[in-house]
Amino acid sequence: MAKTGTTTQGLRAAIERSGYYPALVAEAVEAAVGGEQISSYLVHQETTFDSNEVRRHVTVLVLTGTRFIVSHTDEQAADSSSPTPYATTSTESVKLPRISSVVVSRVVANPESYTPGTLPREVVLTIGWGAVSRIDLEPAACGDPNCDADHGYTGSSTADDLSLRVSEAGDGPEAVRQTLTFAQALSEATAATTATR
Repeated sequence: MAKTGTTTQGLRAAIERSGYYPALVAEAVEAAVGGEQISSYLVHQETTFDSNEVRRHVTVLVLTGTRFIVSHTDEQAADSSSPTPYATTSTESVKLPRISSVVVSRVVANPESYTPGTLPREVVLTIGWGAVSRIDLEPAACGDPNCDADHGYTGSSTADDLSLRVSEAGDGPEAVRQTLTFAQALSEATAATTATR
């Protein structure tokens, strides 16, 4: 379930409502935020299926006046390295000027009868800041079908640091709305940062 808002207390309450190790998640996020004022946040819990196991995962996104903070918490079953189940929490703090892209992909049913303001069926929020890039390469070719020369490679590089998918069917319409609200706040904050540079 996604939750969004603008206060430290609201963020804490949203983490607690997610029910996913709230003390652990809140401590990690609050330590990363420090004393900064929160502009917006999004809490998204996701359940995934990995072979025979069900795994839960929570992502917390926080926007302050100067930074974008992302926190991931995953649970792991007992394995050869740990006789008991455990959770891993990580936080990353990114200065707003480093945000290079905020991509919002919307899936809309019956686009021919779309009415402005209608919620999309699904939203994918992709945020790039240069920590992770994906490179897709393929052999280059020319238009001559008889050419056997080596033309090197062609390809593309895509920033893909974070991708979050929220759907109306799986997460509910409020989660979709809140994801769009956070995406807009982040887009506006990065635009404002770019304008002041």
